[in-house]
Formats: sequence, structure tokens, C-alpha cells
Amino acid sequence: MRRQFKIALIFLGLFTLITGIIYPLVVTGIAQVLFSHQSNGSLIEINGNDIGSDLIGQPFSDPKYFWGRLSATALFPYNGASSSGANYGPTNPALKDAIQARIDALTAVDPDNKQPIPIDLVTYSASGLDPDISIAAADYQVERVARYRGLNVEQVKALVKHFTKGRQFGILGEPRVNVLKLNLALDALK
Repeated sequence: MRRQFKIALIFLGLFTLITGIIYPLVVTGIAQVLFSHQSNGSLIEINGNDIGSDLIGQPFSDPKYFWGRLSATALFPYNGASSSGANYGPTNPALKDAIQARIDALTAVDPDNKQPIPIDLVTYSASGLDPDISIAAADYQVERVARYRGLNVEQVKALVKHFTKGRQFGILGEPRVNVLKLNLALDALK
């Protein structure tokens, strides 16, 4: 019995060392060497300052910026430590109120825009952290952003096209635009 206990302790120590220390250090080392940008959070840096991550959305409400999807994370919008969706069902009054509030906000900053508002501008993403919007959502906002920034509409459309990512592996998902990267490019113009 004592011998079996001793063997069990040796294996516990050995596997703790292998799976708890050696394996994580090897995987982290490989990730740092081969995928440094991704393994460090895909951070966007400007002049030595971290501005954000291209994987996590940020709140934009100024009319001169493109707006992303709504975030339902706790404490504050786009809280990376509290990823969650709203989980409101289609008959929940809270969902209808949130959608109406966003429609009102979009209409207030761009009252002449008579295009249908794309669904991703008025609904929550599943994670509450989505950094991307659909091409339709970007196109809906082009004229407003151009007007508030004093830019040519074609110039803003070209930026949207430049920051449009296609389907992953050519078949997964829909084409999308990263809102933070697009807004940073707009800020770089002026």
C-alpha cells in the first residue's frame, strides 16, 4: 500500500510538472515566436500607446465616427472581462426599447438618411464584444461620417473598401469591416 502511494505521488508530481509547467511554457514560447501579435491580444499600437485590440469592439457615439454593434457586457460597453450577449428574446420589451433607442440615436445624428437601418447597428452581438460591422452597416454611415468630417463621400467609401475583410477561408461568415481600424484611419486623414 505504501509503495503504491509513493508511486502515485511520483506520477502526480511528474504530470503536474509536465502539464502544469513544461507544456504551458513550451506552448507560450511557440506562440510568442510564431504568433506574437495574436498571442499578445492583437493590440493596435500608435506612437507607443495601445489604442485597443482589433478583436474587441470599442464604443463610438460621436457622429464623425463609424459606430459598431451594441454591447451588452456588464459594468461598461465592450468589457473584455465580461463577455456576454443581452439574451433578450424577440418579445422582451427591453430588447425593443434598446433597438428603438439606437434607432433614435442614429436618426438624431443623421435625420436625412432614409436608408433602412442594417440590423447589426441596432442589435447586440452574441459576445457583446464584436469589433466588426457588416458592409451594409458601414455603407449606411458613410455619408454621415463624410459630412461631419468634411470629407468627400468617395474618399470615405474607399476607406471602407480598404478595411473590408472577406469571408474567412473564402466560405465562412460574411464580409465585414473592423470599426476601430476604420476610425483610426479616418483620424489619420486629418
